[in-house]
Amino acid sequence: MRSALTRAASRLAGGVRWYVRELTDESAYDRYVAHVRRNHPEAEVPGRRDFERMRTDRQEADPRQGFRCC
Repeated sequence: MRSALTRAASRLAGGVRWYVRELTDESAYDRYVAHVRRNHPEAEVPGRRDFERMRTDRQEADPRQGFRCC
């Protein structure tokens, strides 16, 4: 019984983690890395910091993305 409860709690925690990562777009880098490795295997994958900088620059350059107040 205890192991069934442990498994259920583990699945629930995993589902909550997945949901929060998708909701906050924390998983964007993981999706980007998978895309680059799948479609451009010869390309160098940028680090997370470089990816976030590219993403921020792209969002600020595109007026459809809204604006940053701060």
